[in-house]
Amino acid sequence: MTEIQIERKTKSVEAVIRALQVLKLFDKSTQELSLAEISRRTGMVKSTALRMLVSLAEEQMVTVTADRKYALGPEIYRLGKAYTSGFNLESHVRPAMQQLVLDANECVSFFQRIGNRRMCLFREDSDHLLREHVAEGDTVSLDRGAAGRVLTTFPKQDPNLTAPLRTLEQLPLVSIGERDAEINGLAAPVFSAAQGLVGALTISGPKSRLTESYIEELKPKVLRTAANLSARLGARFYG
Repeated sequence: MTEIQIERKTKSVEAVIRALQVLKLFDKSTQELSLAEISRRTGMVKSTALRMLVSLAEEQMVTVTADRKYALGPEIYRLGKAYTSGFNLESHVRPAMQQLVLDANECVSFFQRIGNRRMCLFREDSDHLLREHVAEGDTVSLDRGAAGRVLTTFPKQDPNLTAPLRTLEQLPLVSIGERDAEINGLAAPVFSAAQGLVGALTISGPKSRLTESYIEELKPKVLRTAANLSARLGARFYG
């Protein structure tokens, strides 16, 4: 049995899960909670919640305020800084794009919004001589193309909440000759828990190959890749 197989068969520790559930109650809008509120929101009886909080306080994961409420502790800040300093978006996105190029046999781009334009942050080309030519660092307008519409549609989406089914059913967004009469494309948003919308993952190509019927075939692949990336970055948008 391999290490990975052993890990998959190993059950989670309930006490750890409960402790994490407590920590996840806190966010920008909920910075302090009483014992009663924590008990109610987690479904734990007060005595259990209190034992959990005492343990978390010992490890500086939570602190106790002057009015006997609980807040995140300094150890959470340290861990967050460690995560941020070691975070490299490209190391997550680039391999996923390379696989998508192999799956789709068309070019894949990752766009971010820069003011009123969108910039190609990462690009992976197909082997076709006939293709849309976009280089990393190029900027184009936001008002046309599937990636542009993704970046303008989802900027305020909370990445820590699962999107409604009706929203997911609209994805990926499709462009038929919008930015260039001979180019089609499809795009889906990628989120991180810390930053929200981090970019639009896009497949683009000439109409002669990237037909509307082929776009339908590619939709699940783009969505799956965007969903996997978002999950890896801690966002719950895709569920």
